[in-house]
Amino acid sequence: MGQSLVKNYIHIVFSTKYRAPLIHPPYDAELYSYLGGTCNILGSPVLITGGYVNHVHILCMLSKKMALMKLVEELKSHSSKWMKTKDESLHNFYWQDGYGAFSVNPAEVDVVIRYIANQEKHHRKKSFQDEYRFYLKKYGVAYDECYVWD
Repeated sequence: MGQSLVKNYIHIVFSTKYRAPLIHPPYDAELYSYLGGTCNILGSPVLITGGYVNHVHILCMLSKKMALMKLVEELKSHSSKWMKTKDESLHNFYWQDGYGAFSVNPAEVDVVIRYIANQEKHHRKKSFQDEYRFYLKKYGVAYDECYVWD
């Protein structure tokens, strides 16, 4: 085969360190835009970014030239540094060490987009921890509760 043709939709989720509620107006929309722009620059076209006060969701098409681990590392390191420049109250802005990444069936992309777009409404009823546990169970990811949170 002469060409490399790839279309992998990936839903990435990670939280602030200790789930600190540091993502808020006016910087939340700017952060989501910054994360989306970084994905695009790194060859992983973004479909949507969003989140809530203590975590983010990113739906993108994974680059065929960059490993997922490297993409997330770049997203977290650049955005953390950038957030610290936005306001003195964010000088201790850090992301958690880990992340979740889940493949998305192309037929389900619109469902995930709506889900990410409605994070504020969704989190009136469910905490980030419960949301994350749901995804781990949905995708059959084995985990130890002792090591999921930092």
